[in-house]
Amino acid sequence: MKPTRLIFPLAVLGGAALAVTACASLTAMGPVGNKAVPQPAKPVDLDQYTGLWFEIGRYENRFEKDCEGVTAEYRARPDGHIDVINSCHRGSLSGPIKTAHGRAKIVPGSGNARLKVSFFGPFYVGDYWVLDHADDYAWSIVGEPSGRYLWLLSRTAHPHEMVRNTIEARVRALGYDWSLVRMTQH
Repeated sequence: MKPTRLIFPLAVLGGAALAVTACASLTAMGPVGNKAVPQPAKPVDLDQYTGLWFEIGRYENRFEKDCEGVTAEYRARPDGHIDVINSCHRGSLSGPIKTAHGRAKIVPGSGNARLKVSFFGPFYVGDYWVLDHADDYAWSIVGEPSGRYLWLLSRTAHPHEMVRNTIEARVRALGYDWSLVRMTQH
């Protein structure tokens, strides 16, 4: 068979492989916990938002599988972007530390509440929406448009029960399925 005759069958096989991979990836992302994700509720003051956050809960996802003691640190850069450093202990609180470094770019006109974040260079950029936060930035609720991802952040690893109740009430009011929230150990 001539090489040019191989191109069409290879293209079809390649396309089928990509389609199967894409479907498998969508399935691996987990269920949609909010089919109508709202826009962020209020603007974000980046000077107050940057710093260290403790993840107190999340929708389970493949890139945080078996993670406990999760933290996220945001650092403003001179170029207007934000460095993102996510860390967790694999398997248990005494497990090895896994760290991921990324970069975030603010979406213009979003009041700093919507960002584009990449941990894999310019090839994959994800949405990061600060859906709500405490006035004093003691807690934050982060999601994205698909409703498959949700993170509950606090400035302390063990926030007071009243703060936890406030976060849960806000998550529910934003339309998220609380039964899908996995609490993070610290």
